[in-house]
Amino acid sequence: MTSALQCRHGSESGFETQALAGPGPLIDHLRHVARDARCKSYVDLFGACATLSVNGHVARYAASEILVRCLSQALGRRPILFRDGECETSFDEDWLMSLARSIKTNDQASTTFLLHSRVPKHAHRNLVFLLGTVADNFARI
Repeated sequence: MTSALQCRHGSESGFETQALAGPGPLIDHLRHVARDARCKSYVDLFGACATLSVNGHVARYAASEILVRCLSQALGRRPILFRDGECETSFDEDWLMSLARSIKTNDQASTTFLLHSRVPKHAHRNLVFLLGTVADNFARI
């Protein structure tokens, strides 16, 4: 579904148009970064945090890039991230949004559940650090 409008029954003409809310700025950002990073070389999840810079802007973008490049290691398979501007979200994107929301609101029970449902224990800390760093730059998740 690439249309920004959705029709529903119920108005006098038989249809009413409702604008769909997009997936959110965090997912749009990660989709954009994933597109830019798809041809880059392999990065190990455990060594990835060393590439973060002291410069805040560089560190934010580096955390995003490392997150999307290493997400397949954490999940055990390549995640499905749709193109920029797509209204639909994949299961992986929904899972990432839920995890980012639980990290940002400090909901330990949800964070633990989401991590244990898909990520091996040895990757929990790095994934939480990277996603938390990226999510901190977005007011709305």
